[in-house]
Amino acid sequence: MIRRFHFLTMTSGVLVLLLLGRASGGYQLTAAADRPDAIYQTGDTVHFTITVQQDGQPAGDGNISYVLSNDGTDVVSKGDSAYAGKPLEVTGTLGQPGFLHLEVTYKSKSGEQVSAIAGAALDPLKIQPSLEAPQDFDAFWANKKQRLAELAMNEQIAPVASPDPAIEAFDIQLDCYGGPPARGYLARPKDAPAGTLPAILWVHGAHFFPSFLDQAMQGAKMGLLSMDLNGHGFPNGKPNEFYEKHPIHNLPGHGYYEQVYTYPYYGCEDRETTYFLGMYLRMIRALEYLKQRPEWNGKTLIVCGHSQGGLQAIAAGGLDPQVTLVAAGIPAMCEVGGRVEAWPRYGWPDADGKVNTQRVNAMRYFDATNFARRIQAEAIFSVGFIDVVCQPTTVYAAYNSVQGKKQIVNVPEMPHAIWPQATEAFNQAIREHIAQNR
Repeated sequence: MIRRFHFLTMTSGVLVLLLLGRASGGYQLTAAADRPDAIYQTGDTVHFTITVQQDGQPAGDGNISYVLSNDGTDVVSKGDSAYAGKPLEVTGTLGQPGFLHLEVTYKSKSGEQVSAIAGAALDPLKIQPSLEAPQDFDAFWANKKQRLAELAMNEQIAPVASPDPAIEAFDIQLDCYGGPPARGYLARPKDAPAGTLPAILWVHGAHFFPSFLDQAMQGAKMGLLSMDLNGHGFPNGKPNEFYEKHPIHNLPGHGYYEQVYTYPYYGCEDRETTYFLGMYLRMIRALEYLKQRPEWNGKTLIVCGHSQGGLQAIAAGGLDPQVTLVAAGIPAMCEVGGRVEAWPRYGWPDADGKVNTQRVNAMRYFDATNFARRIQAEAIFSVGFIDVVCQPTTVYAAYNSVQGKKQIVNVPEMPHAIWPQATEAFNQAIREHIAQNR
């Protein structure tokens, strides 16, 4: 999962549909669809072109193998072919809205190997969620919000050194239930009058980082009441060793990504014990805190994040009707138990080959798609067509569930990452939203 989102810091890039694979020996493998936007209608034939070069020249004899699939799951076609320096073509189509996913490998006669991926969308705006929300979804979250509201925040606020004399910054801690306190960095323009500032909450992708002061500062430089919240409730300003050796690394869990992260699977067989309950409640607490700040203008409330942060941004929009803009990049945990599902993949079989239905049923209460259905705010999403962590079909299932004003940034060549065109689009959407709500 990705580390963070840099606001107004990434530069422009050129949109091309390709993922380049490189190997020793100067080999370069390219897979590309025949339309620049890689968007087709259901039933259209997509033509992928595969080329191999060595040091900028057509590669010599070797072997090409490929697998063309529906969202990386059901195989549409596969094959092996000799490569003699001329481009090869692979074609495919889908009978329903979704994404074609092409994985290609070239192996030279000397044994060097390089791989590449390409993707194409077929009627993505017609992709629908696979499952309905649990019948008591709204009642469950109303209860949690009520319990949280009954708990005093007990704000602990301490000034921190600001690298910009025009910005004031603070270390914030707020009591919460369901786990540790909500902790983050808050930044604002110095001496901001009461009732004047739009607010933004930054939420993080999956990892073990504390809050980022520079992220909070970036929002404040835009004239915002800006808070960066770490999802784990970590205290801020500790040495790196504190976070590297934190007990979160040793939480028991079992799941698809357990070799990297265990916390998404901790307690996930029960909606009352899952790690994400505390994470969502800390986010709700942070939003409530921002709305209580005297600087807030009472109108504009933005939540922005990517990957796990995109999941949280969508959840924020579904849980808090005062959120006015949801900025969700490559969101995780869409379509829990669906035909295709994103990280953490609760619906994937365990070691015994069986799906844990208890786990799937519990985690449906935390599925981004179910929150997306309830968003009243404006929304901007991003999606990478070759994202194998948060598959594009799952992103579109959530996006298409949003009923209000929305836009999605399609980046055909983007894996699970934040590329410049997505960053620029998000930044522009935030600026326009602020201007429209002054």
